[in-house]
Amino acid sequence: MKMTIHEFQKNKDFLVCVDSDGCAMDTMDIKHVKCFGPCMIDQWNLAPFREELLRRWNEINLYTMTRGINRFKGLCKMLQEVNTAYTRIEQIEDLVQWTETAGELSGPSLTNAIEENGSPILKKAYAWSNTVNQAITRLPPEQIRPFPGVAQALQAAHQQADVAIVSSANPKAVEDEWTGHGLIGYTDLVLAQDAGTKAHCIKELSQKGYPSKKILMIGDAPGDAAAALDNNVLYFPILVGQESKSWDTFLHTALPKFLEGSYPGIYQQSLLKAFYDHLS
Repeated sequence: MKMTIHEFQKNKDFLVCVDSDGCAMDTMDIKHVKCFGPCMIDQWNLAPFREELLRRWNEINLYTMTRGINRFKGLCKMLQEVNTAYTRIEQIEDLVQWTETAGELSGPSLTNAIEENGSPILKKAYAWSNTVNQAITRLPPEQIRPFPGVAQALQAAHQQADVAIVSSANPKAVEDEWTGHGLIGYTDLVLAQDAGTKAHCIKELSQKGYPSKKILMIGDAPGDAAAALDNNVLYFPILVGQESKSWDTFLHTALPKFLEGSYPGIYQQSLLKAFYDHLS
């Protein structure tokens, strides 16, 4: 049975949190290019604008400062642009309101919202999300793999630290992918979309007895950095397009600095600057 965040107990002095899609697993691009964007086109009958909307979807979700945005926030942002510049999206205001007010942006939370008000666009968003999940399961297995260097880096980290996956992806997809590639053995806890936001998960984990400077989040998106820094814990960025190099840097430079206590300050600030410059 899957361990919950409330059941998890601190075992080592250090904690490393790691994102999945686009960070440890080379799955983010293919999922957005092949699944998320095309499923949106089909669900809202946007074929006449397909090429330009798919290009814009990828900009929002992969290559700019909104990289890694929650799937429902990304959908809402995209549909607002469609409603303004292309064609009317019925009940768009209902989706905007839900994404701005819901305590948790997940499938179960959306189900509750649908039961409360039955908004057609929320039903379509739910159907879109399920279709995306189904499309992801049909991706060629050989195209779902970790970045080079991830296994070695996590194995080294796990010798000295508790390791938690902290992801906003579908929980079954995360567990299947990490298990299938032999990475799950280097982790102690899996926290995915159903566990709440990354910021919430890090906050809960930080209350398990780790000093803040002994908690490190590894991520590839500004939201990952914000989740870490807002909780006063450390952050290591994986640069898009330079993932293998980033993991090599983590293994040989960042991890030793983290364990010896010299990570905070100048070193982290240099990493953050390079990270934000890379996405801007």
